[in-house]
Amino acid sequence: MLKENKEIAALLQLIDDPDEEVYHTVSDKLISFGKAIIPNLEHLWEHTLSPEIQERIEQMIHQLHFKDLTADFLLWKENKGGLLEGALLIARYHYPEIHKNQAEQDIEKLRRNIWLELNNYLTPLEQVSVINSILYNYYKQKGIEIAYNQPEDFFINKALELKKGNAISNGILYLVLCELLDVPVKALNIPRQFLLAYVDTQHAHINPDAHHSKKIKFYIDPLNGQIYSHKDIESYFKRINVTPTTSYFREMNNKRIIQFLLEEVSKCFDDDLNRYKMNELLSLAKLLNDE
Repeated sequence: MLKENKEIAALLQLIDDPDEEVYHTVSDKLISFGKAIIPNLEHLWEHTLSPEIQERIEQMIHQLHFKDLTADFLLWKENKGGLLEGALLIARYHYPEIHKNQAEQDIEKLRRNIWLELNNYLTPLEQVSVINSILYNYYKQKGIEIAYNQPEDFFINKALELKKGNAISNGILYLVLCELLDVPVKALNIPRQFLLAYVDTQHAHINPDAHHSKKIKFYIDPLNGQIYSHKDIESYFKRINVTPTTSYFREMNNKRIIQFLLEEVSKCFDDDLNRYKMNELLSLAKLLNDE
């Protein structure tokens, strides 16, 4: 909590000013103090009986969290941050008080259990079978369909805590584990799906001009770990009446995955009451664009 001087005390008293212009000036000034002012605002919230003032305080606290988050996203982009770090930043939008240590501990536990079962002699299918067995059978991670009225399904902290996630949150969890275990599983740009692929890392060196799909050994559905063949994917494209192009089989990098997650989460807030959240999430996605 910032030490309350005369200026801060006066500003806090003016939060209830009926003049919108005065309120916006006060709000901007308080926000300029940064997140150190949040405890002062929370204290005021607890000691006010007016729902209107409480709502104004909540808006200010949200703006402070969002300002802080925006700065951290820019830093993540500049530092080419990891996938887990990016996913936890998005979770922080919905859960500002999130402690990333818990998620990291849960993932480390999973990684260790899988690592104990892996060895250098396993085929790609056997490696993925071990991951699937630990994640979906032993750990009991469940897959649920994407529902835009359930924003919590998109956040990795909730996927770990509740042991259930949609294709995107489960998929990010799967990718994080594979990265830690040095298993070459990547996310693809397949339309209307969040699909993973086991990639032959040597293929690109030997056949640099080959179609991207040629370096994929098989595909993985992160909802439940189900394996799909090239033929299955061809059938899928026929079913949705889309011509498969090489870009659909290109690996998505961490930045693009996080951008995609932001775009998908934003759809959960497509209503008059929450449209500002939709716009904020889309502004974070835009922030990750290459200049």
